[in-house]
Amino acid sequence: VLLVESGGGSVQAGGSLRLSCVAFGDIPSTLCMAWFRQTPGKEREGVASIDTDGRTTYADSVKGRFTISQDNANDTLYLQMNSLKPEDTAMYYCAADWPLYSRTSCDRYNYWGQGTQVTVSS
Repeated sequence: VLLVESGGGSVQAGGSLRLSCVAFGDIPSTLCMAWFRQTPGKEREGVASIDTDGRTTYADSVKGRFTISQDNANDTLYLQMNSLKPEDTAMYYCAADWPLYSRTSCDRYNYWGQGTQVTVSS
């Protein structure tokens, strides 16, 4: 599976961006997918995830501002980011995998995109 992100850019605080991630390849069943972000010198942070039943989770730092969604027909993941803050500045990565056994969520991801940069200025 190849993941390709787009939609990053530079915005002022309070602005919005929408990230997209398209999955290419042999995808026989629904993927669980997630967005992560990372800044230099810091560990990668989970931002939001969506399982194969459409249930979502969010990091506390983005709850109420970010929305993750998935278009299964087009194998595309989105992250709508509103009310952006300077601390949201990071490289954002899309991740995907298939859940193990009969689960609907993933606790590890083997497929990663190349990342898209988001920069929020104050």
